[in-house]
Amino acid sequence: MQELTLITPTFLFSAISLLLLAYTNRFLSYAQLVRTLKDKYMEDHSALTHAQIMNIRKRILLTKNMQLIGVASLLLCVATMFFIYIGLQTLSVYTFGIALVFLIISLSLSVMEIRISANSLIIYLSDMEVTRKEKV
Repeated sequence: MQELTLITPTFLFSAISLLLLAYTNRFLSYAQLVRTLKDKYMEDHSALTHAQIMNIRKRILLTKNMQLIGVASLLLCVATMFFIYIGLQTLSVYTFGIALVFLIISLSLSVMEIRISANSLIIYLSDMEVTRKEKV
């Protein structure tokens, strides 16, 4: 097994930091969307708005889990750098491996969230199609 250097987890450290920033931006946009959907649902209890609310609920849960697992990956990267620094090479290799697995899980959740987001847009557009057919 090849020795890890401080540079290896550092690359992952910066990538995860940028990923967490993207997740946070996504979460903030969901917060605004939830407020808008709630107000809209309180006005007209439509099935479309209810479907969008259920969809956003799933997306928020996935985004929360993406963030938590991403933070765990980041923490393990920092722990890896610490273990390398104090000379615990074997422990650093296993810690880094777990950090990579957590990153894979976080990215997989992101893919699931993207698919749900796409479905949300399809739900939104379906209302437009229904409205257009009614006018014709």
